[in-house]
Amino acid sequence: MNEAYNSAITSLDIGLVGRNIGISKRLSSLILSHFDREGHFLDYGGGYGMLVRIMRDCGFDFHRFDTYCENIFARHFDLHDSSVRKFELLTAFELFEHLENPVEELEKMLEFSDSIFFSTELVPARKLTSARDWWYFTPETGQHIALYSERSLDTLARKFGCNFYTDGRTLHLITRRRINPSLFRLSLNPKVAQLVTKVRSQKSLLSNDFDFIRNSIRGNENSLRSSDIQ
Repeated sequence: MNEAYNSAITSLDIGLVGRNIGISKRLSSLILSHFDREGHFLDYGGGYGMLVRIMRDCGFDFHRFDTYCENIFARHFDLHDSSVRKFELLTAFELFEHLENPVEELEKMLEFSDSIFFSTELVPARKLTSARDWWYFTPETGQHIALYSERSLDTLARKFGCNFYTDGRTLHLITRRRINPSLFRLSLNPKVAQLVTKVRSQKSLLSNDFDFIRNSIRGNENSLRSSDIQ
């Protein structure tokens, strides 16, 4: 296990950028359709911070939490930079398949939010007899250690008194809310998501974030100067 996780993100993950761009549209559509767009959001296991930066550019107040991976794209917007500890929605993309103890980890996530939107490929219905039968095993990396069926995820949700919704393939929601399953799937349809985000777009936080980061840097520089004088 330690060998498999020498690097937080494997070199085989060449689809990282494209996935984040693609998921941002569908995530935005989900928020605009079912959640408070003015709420606070947390990307759990947020990796390099790419999705957080994209979502902030789209106008949503996202922060990042990841204890293993360096924050490159969303510095100043980690969980410890925010006073918020209860979020409108928690996202966890490309994370569930890496969990040694999904029950324990989901319990931690639910402390931050009543709604967990996440991605993981569902185990195919066909019989699998070797690692070559399904690309998602990725034995080369040794990092996909937890695999799920729709039934197992529903069971996991029920353990915590939550409802489970899925697009039937990759994107799933565990939540204490009740949502129309058909409307959930509709909001994740790429064409619908593109329309929703176009019609109901948010004002980007990019300019505000730039000012915030610049002021933070200036404040740190002034503190250092004061320390040197003393």
